[in-house]
Amino acid sequence: MPLTYQHLGPFSDWVAAAQQARPLYPLAAPGAETQRRVREALGFFFVNEEPRALKVERRWRRDGLAGEAVSWSVGYGPRTQAWVLKPEGAQGRLPGVVALHDHGGFKFYGKEKIAQGPEDVPAVLKAHWAYYGDRAFANALAKEGFVVVVPDTFLWGSRRFPLETMPEGIRAIGDAFKAWWQDEGVKEAIGSEAMPEEVARYNANAGLHEHLVEKYCAVLGTTLSGVIAYEDRVAVNYLAARADVLPERIGCVGLSGGGLRSTLLQATCDRIQAAVVVGLMSTYEGLLDHNVASHTWMLYPTGWARQGDWPDLVACRAPSPLMVQNDLNDQLFTVEGMRAADRRIAAHYESVGHPQNYVGEFYPGPHKFDLAMQASAFAWLKKHLQN
Repeated sequence: MPLTYQHLGPFSDWVAAAQQARPLYPLAAPGAETQRRVREALGFFFVNEEPRALKVERRWRRDGLAGEAVSWSVGYGPRTQAWVLKPEGAQGRLPGVVALHDHGGFKFYGKEKIAQGPEDVPAVLKAHWAYYGDRAFANALAKEGFVVVVPDTFLWGSRRFPLETMPEGIRAIGDAFKAWWQDEGVKEAIGSEAMPEEVARYNANAGLHEHLVEKYCAVLGTTLSGVIAYEDRVAVNYLAARADVLPERIGCVGLSGGGLRSTLLQATCDRIQAAVVVGLMSTYEGLLDHNVASHTWMLYPTGWARQGDWPDLVACRAPSPLMVQNDLNDQLFTVEGMRAADRRIAAHYESVGHPQNYVGEFYPGPHKFDLAMQASAFAWLKKHLQN
């Protein structure tokens, strides 16, 4: 009996028709050819991916850490704002990690969602930290002996589009949706008080605006995932050039949209020596039905499904060390999709003779990067970057 998909209804047989037109999700083995195909699908690479016009905006010391607010240009749009954190009094060069903020439909802020800078934290951000064990995980990671850079990326924080640039139709619908963000949606997601009106309005509008941005990406011959991966590689290159960082020992880590960004860095950046992907792994088949609607355009680079599956993309640089953490009650994925991805990645690492360089973990509970998960991820990064 043919499958019925709740979001396709009478068009459920469209899936089978697409598979007959061309095989989907073929196995893409690790190596140079798959890496080339990933780059072609993402479509946003440059000879020079260094940060431009660097500035140190501010320095501070707080809670055992030395911090810097820095900024740079990626070559277009507003300047990227980033925070750099390291242990206070650290001497010499340390390994570096790029800590990647999530998507969450929450674009008003970027780096502040996972890190604490020199100022006190607004209540809405402390509420968001519930996903991270009620703390700024980037600060905790820096205390483990790393130089951690936390950059805003395209569409978030300092890199967000001004509301007035969004079409009137988007703003009309977004403003009508604002109340959900300001009240019920936020309470349901993270149990917070009502979100400030300015933040709720921006998030509501930005969610709709992402569809327009992806259309522009198509017209410009790229993808949203490609643009974001490029900006994150610029951050990696910034970190590698710092005098206090060991450039050959750089890793990345993130939850959800941050895990997606970590996947893209693992796939496209040779400087990454260890990656942790949290709460963002599945086969594409495992996303069919209601889970396709749950995710950002970043997960669907145009044409990649004809080249390979999402687990093939993250494993294309195997045996580069990789940890993937999954939440068994994650509302954004099926257990079957997560388990199938884990098996596929493990097989890739086995095929190159280094099965020990991949670790897939499964934790009880919903979408999160809690303290137990952080402890395991930090230990993994220390093993591969500090030893």
